[in-house]
Amino acid sequence: MFSSDADASRTSKSARTRALLRDTALRSFRERGYDATTMRGIASEAGVSVGNAYYHFATKNDLVQELYLDVQERHREAATPVLGDTDDLVERIGAVYRTGLAELAPYHPYAPEFVSAALSPRSEISPLSDASSPAREITTALFAHAVTGARRGGLPDDLAAALPGALFLGHLLLALFWAYDTSPQQERTARLLDRGLALLRVTLPLARLPLARGVVRELLDLIAEAGR
Repeated sequence: MFSSDADASRTSKSARTRALLRDTALRSFRERGYDATTMRGIASEAGVSVGNAYYHFATKNDLVQELYLDVQERHREAATPVLGDTDDLVERIGAVYRTGLAELAPYHPYAPEFVSAALSPRSEISPLSDASSPAREITTALFAHAVTGARRGGLPDDLAAALPGALFLGHLLLALFWAYDTSPQQERTARLLDRGLALLRVTLPLARLPLARGVVRELLDLIAEAGR
């Protein structure tokens, strides 16, 4: 019994240390950016040894994955109640995009640093990497929820099923534009999104037409292939 209690205590202490390191890293990413955040600095700020920090997180990029998860979990929390306010497809898609950008906002001063690191060849923190799949799945599921819960106006089922993957890649491209947007409050990104949603509202009904349906499906398949 005593051994079991001791094991539970060690596990609890380990979990607390891991959570402390994670929270410290997320704060450092937000306040200092990617480049200035180091494992040694995280360990020092958390009050643990560097070896202990590496025991819980093998590299700084493992902590970036924790950041991705934190941002997307907050994104889901912010988007879900908004999606309950409308059944309009384009409005629901817009809600996912807008809440996603809002959750990224605290990191905007250092966004180009994260983009630079993520776009490096074979980067472990690429949004399309295997390591990023848990965060990616949250975002894709949000777009799927936006589509399946909407009044689709006759949008064919096969196109509706392919739409979330394309919307996710659109989210990445919008975030890339946002990262380098120096306009006040990233107004250019907001205008770009508004124009894109307006175009989507015009083009989606065309997918019901037999001649256009095949073209739209081919386009969605092509986008999905690019994201694999």
